[in-house]
Amino acid sequence: MARVYNFSAGPSVLPEVVLKQAAEEMLDYKGSGMSVMEMSHRSKVFDNIIKEAEQDLRDLMEIPDNYKVLFLQGGASQQFAAIPMNLMKNGVADYIITGQWAKKAYEEAKKYGKVNAIASSADKTFSYIPDCSDLPIDEDADYVYICHNNTIYGTTFKKLPNTKGKILVADMSSDILSQPVNVSDYGLIYFGVQKNVGPAGVVVVIIREDLIRDDVMPFTPTMLKYKTQADNDSLYNTPPCYGIYICGLVFKWVKAMGGLSAMKIHNEKKAAILYDFLDSSEMFKGTVVKEDRSLMNVPFVTGNEELDAKFVKEATAAGFVNLKGHRTVGGMRASIYNAMPIEGVEKLVEFMKKFEEENK
Repeated sequence: MARVYNFSAGPSVLPEVVLKQAAEEMLDYKGSGMSVMEMSHRSKVFDNIIKEAEQDLRDLMEIPDNYKVLFLQGGASQQFAAIPMNLMKNGVADYIITGQWAKKAYEEAKKYGKVNAIASSADKTFSYIPDCSDLPIDEDADYVYICHNNTIYGTTFKKLPNTKGKILVADMSSDILSQPVNVSDYGLIYFGVQKNVGPAGVVVVIIREDLIRDDVMPFTPTMLKYKTQADNDSLYNTPPCYGIYICGLVFKWVKAMGGLSAMKIHNEKKAAILYDFLDSSEMFKGTVVKEDRSLMNVPFVTGNEELDAKFVKEATAAGFVNLKGHRTVGGMRASIYNAMPIEGVEKLVEFMKKFEEENK
C-alpha cells in the first residue's frame, strides 16, 4: 500500500528519510550487532546517541550554554505538575489561557499554589490570541506560562507576552523546530516530541540553570525534580532510548534541510497554500483570526456538519487521513508539521477544490 498523507495532530508524520534510516539500522545499529531498542542506556554507543542528539538540538536552536537540555518521559502533560513543583518559590504563577492544553496546565498548577488566569481567549472558542502587552502580572509570580502554539485551535503567539520581568515558561509541543526561537527569552521551554520531532514517549525540557534548584516543594517526586535529571544527564533511570534515537535522526534531517530559518520559509510557503485557498473558498472557512494563525495546525469548517463528515470520509478514501477536527471546534483540521511535504498540502487543496465543485 502507498503511504498516505497524514495530517494527524500527533503522533504525526515523520520524515520518510528518517523512517528509512531507522529501518536500515533496526537490526544492527552501526556495527553494534543489535538494535537501539536492545542496548543499555549506560553503553558507550547509546551515550554517543544521546549526546549527539543534544548537541544537534543545541546547534539548531542556538541554545545558550547556561541552559540544560533534558530528555524525559511522561509526555508534556507530566510537566503540568513538574513546572509548579520546581519553579514555585513564592507559590504564585500567572497563566495565559489560549486553549485546552494551557487550561489543563493551569488546572494542574492550582494544586500547588495560587494560580492566576491573567488572560484568556475562551470567550470566542480560543480562535484568537489575547492582547498580552499590559497584563495584570502578580508581583509575587514565579513565572508566566503560555502554550506557544495551540494544536487544537490553530492559533499561535506571533509576539511574546510582556511578562514585566517575570520568567516566561512555554509549552512548544506543536511548533518546536518550525522556526527560529530566541531561547533566552524564556526561563523554560518544553515539548512533547510526537508532533514535530519523534515518536510519543519523550518530552524535552530546555531550562535555564539558575532555575534548577534543590529547594523545590518537599513532596516533589525524585523523578520530577529537574535537579535529579540534570545531575544525571537525563540518565537517572532508563530513558526512552529508541525515541531519543529517532529524535536525533530528525534533528539531523532539520539540519540537512537548512536549519530553522529554512524550515520557517518552507512552513510559511506550505501554510500559505492552504490559507490562501480557505480565504478564497465559498465552502471552506478557516476558524482563526488571520493575525494569529498557526503555521502548523489549520482548522477549517464548511458550516454544515453533514458536509464536514462527508468531506472527511471522502478525503480519507483518497489518502488524506486524520483530517477530522477536534470535537471542541468541529469540522476539519490539517496539521502540516515540518515533515509534511509541500506536495501533500497542494494535493489536499486540489482535492478540496474538487469536493467544493461537486458539492455546490
